[in-house]
Amino acid sequence: MHWIYLTLAIIAEVTATSALKACEGFTKPVPSLMVIGGYIAAFYLLSLTLQVVPVGTAYAIWSGLGLSLIALVGWLYFGQPMDLAAVVGFGLIVGGVVTLSLFSSAMPH
Repeated sequence: MHWIYLTLAIIAEVTATSALKACEGFTKPVPSLMVIGGYIAAFYLLSLTLQVVPVGTAYAIWSGLGLSLIALVGWLYFGQPMDLAAVVGFGLIVGGVVTLSLFSSAMPH
């Protein structure tokens, strides 16, 4: 169940961060509520994850996958550039998360 919480925390954080651009300094009500609700949900779900998963491991997964997904959202929805160096860098981040998940003794299985 802790992996579901972490996955939902990442989705909530990516949603909230994506809505930050649309809320235009918290002047738009709907995107602003998405930001606030998304971050509340993300931190609550992360706190549930931390009951089982070590904080360093959970944060590495959350921040690494969140960063990569935000970059993907920026590229797909906001037209932000994504060059080869960015793709390789994000690939390395995801590869690090996968390596940590599959081979680290710090990961609960």
